[in-house]
Amino acid sequence: MLATVSDRAWVQAMLDVEAALARAEARIGIIPPTAADGIAGQCRVDAFDVAQLGRAAVRSANPVIPLVNALRAAVPRDAAPYVHHGATSQDILDTAMMLIARRGLDLVLADLERAAAAAATLADRHRVTLMAARTLLQQALPTTFGLKAAGWLVAIVEARSDVTRVAQTRLAVQLGGAAGTMAALSARGLDVARELAAELTLSEPTLPWHTARGRVVEVATALGIAAGVAGKVALDVVLLAQTEVGEVSESSVAGRGSSSALPQKHNPVDAIEILAAVRGINAQVAVLLGAMVQEHERAAGGWQAEWPAFAETLRLAGGAVFRLASLLAGLQVDAERMRRNLDLSGGSIMAEHVVMMLGERVDPVMARALVDTAVSTATSTGRPFKDVVREDQTITTHLKPEELAAALEPSGYLGVAERLIDRALAAYRGKKGAA
Repeated sequence: MLATVSDRAWVQAMLDVEAALARAEARIGIIPPTAADGIAGQCRVDAFDVAQLGRAAVRSANPVIPLVNALRAAVPRDAAPYVHHGATSQDILDTAMMLIARRGLDLVLADLERAAAAAATLADRHRVTLMAARTLLQQALPTTFGLKAAGWLVAIVEARSDVTRVAQTRLAVQLGGAAGTMAALSARGLDVARELAAELTLSEPTLPWHTARGRVVEVATALGIAAGVAGKVALDVVLLAQTEVGEVSESSVAGRGSSSALPQKHNPVDAIEILAAVRGINAQVAVLLGAMVQEHERAAGGWQAEWPAFAETLRLAGGAVFRLASLLAGLQVDAERMRRNLDLSGGSIMAEHVVMMLGERVDPVMARALVDTAVSTATSTGRPFKDVVREDQTITTHLKPEELAAALEPSGYLGVAERLIDRALAAYRGKKGAA
């Protein structure tokens, strides 16, 4: 991804647009084919001093002007007048941005697919691995690690679908000329735009979008959502990997996750790096949203603010989803620790189940009151909840020992967890229905 958004990549993308523009115009007879060949033959980044172009760009507040001047100097003399014919700087840079986006989105999509495959494996493998579900960071009810992983899976699949939609439908050429009218191309402007779109395999927009920046923000927000999904998984992993919890850990690779001071540490570094990337990408998406407010037909500052923010959004999203795939593929799950933690409450995690079963025999409000009293007794005395309810005659009068044992068994109170896992796996596999 770093190579994809590098200065060299941007310059090459702009050269790709200049070459495609020349070929498109030659194909419909606006410029001579020999001129197009001469221009396209020089559109190689290795033929240009990227650093010098950057320095020269300061004088014009964009890099296209020095690039066009350098390209005109490099092509055969008879081709020079046709370089950049009928275009404006923003046409070249915006279209180059779309090429950069396509290459970057392809990388993100590949890593999201890897992450989804790993999450699907975890969901299926751990569909009956019991653990505590936590709400507000407190144990709530029994669940399975498979269902947690299924939740991650669906979020990843949805994020990938959104990125795919943007990549397939929202990347478009930009060609409007100096003020969006294509005046320099006379009556052939729409023909050139159509041929340019075909040449670059990008969409042809209804109108030039010089100051309508929705498609740029759509790319950024799709990337932001993908990174946010990675961040949610990473936060779960960080919390589950705490020493006092110890239910998961990242894969052990020599030297990875070590501490400079503490030999015993195994830090969840994939998750940590994801969380750092998410904080960074949120700021970049905000920049791009703010840059949508642009003046008339050409922005004074808003457009220029997009370039580094757009590249950084791709870079950070790429890093987040790459590490997500690595994290999930190597995640170590401690099922025994999950079960021990589930039992830490002495059975009180099953209080709702006891209420539900008792409510079938007595008034539901009374059932809740009886169990509330048992929870309070267990808390105040430090005794296990399961022992308190087994000795509470107001409860055992209505529930036989075997019924109470069933009420206190976590595996018997999982609702439709397995069916939900099946639905998640079906969605991942592209099925319309689910068991």
